[in-house]
Amino acid sequence: MEWIKADSPIAFPGLGFEINPPTGFTVGGFEVMFYGLIIGLGLVLCCIYGLRRGKDFGLTQDDILDGALWIIPFAIVCARLYYCAFYWEQGGYGKNPISILYIWEGGLAIYGGVIGAAIGIVVYCLCKKIPITTCLDITFITFPIGQAIGRWGNFFNREAFGDQTESFLRMGLNLTEDGYASSEMFYYHPTFLYESVWNALGFVLLHFLSKKRKYEGQMALCYALWYGLGRTFIEGLRTDSLYWGPFRVSQLLAAVSAIAAAWILIWQMFRPHPAEKLYVNRVAAKKAAEAAVIAEVSEEETTEEEHSEKETPVEETEN
Repeated sequence: MEWIKADSPIAFPGLGFEINPPTGFTVGGFEVMFYGLIIGLGLVLCCIYGLRRGKDFGLTQDDILDGALWIIPFAIVCARLYYCAFYWEQGGYGKNPISILYIWEGGLAIYGGVIGAAIGIVVYCLCKKIPITTCLDITFITFPIGQAIGRWGNFFNREAFGDQTESFLRMGLNLTEDGYASSEMFYYHPTFLYESVWNALGFVLLHFLSKKRKYEGQMALCYALWYGLGRTFIEGLRTDSLYWGPFRVSQLLAAVSAIAAAWILIWQMFRPHPAEKLYVNRVAAKKAAEAAVIAEVSEEETTEEEHSEKETPVEETEN
């Protein structure tokens, strides 16, 4: 095994340390990048949390595992397509379309993954006849786990950093703002770190709020508001944003989604009619009703057996 050396050390002078981690390693000539391993770790932890919390949403472990098999592929494909669509010319995808498949080289957009996950949820729920909003809730509670961990893949790749700064948390790299190697060290906003911490806080918040949710879809809306709010500001610091004309496309999408989610959450607070019961409550009520029917049938069968035994004449024995 050999380590894959990076172009630059990473310094945090405000925190008093400097490191130079590799970007990955090779095994038998095959390159394994930490970027992919870290994203994979985030997905695994998302699934583990979903398995532990699924019952709170009326879902079985089979529902969660089957859903993951639907949602993850949609999320990865759309994350890649989103990135390539807004980086088409710079990435040279028009000249070499097959390179769209080279996801191990990086180039996954989180908002594309969110959109893909939502599409996967809709398809899965229609097939399994599960409320879409229920699956949106449990899925988007887990998303911040993967995002908080996955951002550290950017750390190893020396990417997703912000403008130059002299702040306490500044990150030093021997890279220009365009990502080219330099003999001089420049200091940037560690936006990957900002977003990782923001998502970690978001997960803790959503975890506890989900225990007191009042209607289906509430947690998905809270996720859209929290992540959208943070991404709106953090994206404005980045030097590698994807653009749609003059706009940073992810910043625009983040702002719009946060505003829309906030409006719906406020509207739900002042709805004149009470929200419908949660899916988990409907499942519990259905199970209770089925159990009551089974118990009633069992009791009737027992009563009939006792009544039959009493009516059966006892044969006289000869002396």
